[in-house]
Amino acid sequence: MKQSLVMIDTSSIPEPHKNNFVLQSGEDLKNSQSAMILIHGRGATAESMLSFAEEFDANNICFLAPQASNGTWYPNSFITPRNLNEPGISSSLKMIELLVAEIKKNSIPDEKIFILGFSQGACLALEFAAKNSGKYGGIIGLSGGLIGDVIEQKEYASDLKKTPVFIGCSDIDFHIPLERVKETARIFSKLNANVTERIYTGMGHTVNEDEIKFIKNMLK
Repeated sequence: MKQSLVMIDTSSIPEPHKNNFVLQSGEDLKNSQSAMILIHGRGATAESMLSFAEEFDANNICFLAPQASNGTWYPNSFITPRNLNEPGISSSLKMIELLVAEIKKNSIPDEKIFILGFSQGACLALEFAAKNSGKYGGIIGLSGGLIGDVIEQKEYASDLKKTPVFIGCSDIDFHIPLERVKETARIFSKLNANVTERIYTGMGHTVNEDEIKFIKNMLK
C-alpha cells in the first residue's frame, strides 16, 4: 500500500512528541468507513507499522501511524514508576487522543476505530483504551501491558462496552513479564471488554501468524 503524510496538526501535543508527523496508507481518511491507529515500538518507525498493516489484507480502512521522537515514546521500561517515563507517556497518549478525535471528525464512529500497538506501542494502546470509555472496533496489544510499576483497578474508570480486546505475548518475553500480561487481561475484563488473551510458548519479542490471523478476522 502507498504511504503518505497526512495533514494532521500535532502542534497541540506536549513535548516530546509535539509536531511529529503521521503517515497514512490504505483508504484516504476522508473516504474511509473505518480506521486503525498503529503505534510502533521502541526504535521502530511509523513506516514499519504501515508495512505490517499490509499483512491484514483489509479494504475500506484508513491506517494511521504516528512517529515517536527519536523512535521512542518513553525512555524506560513500562514497568518502572510512571514518573520516570514522563512526559513521554502523557505526550504519547495525547497523540492517540488527537488521532481518535481526527478520525471522528471524518464521521467514523468509535465502533469503527481500531487501535493496535506493538511493544511500547502495545502498552500505549492498552493504556489509552483503559482510560477512555467507549465501544471501539478493537484494541490490539501485541507484546505489551498496562503501564507502571504497580497497576490498580481504581486507576481505570472506563466502561469499554464489550469492545474486543486482544492481548498476545510470549511466555518468556524478556521485556514483558507474563504476570503483567495476565493482570492486564484481568483488568480489561473488569472494564467490560471482550478479552482474548493468548500466550505463546517460547516465542521471542515478535508477532506471529496466529496474531495476524486474529487481527484479519477482527477487521472483517
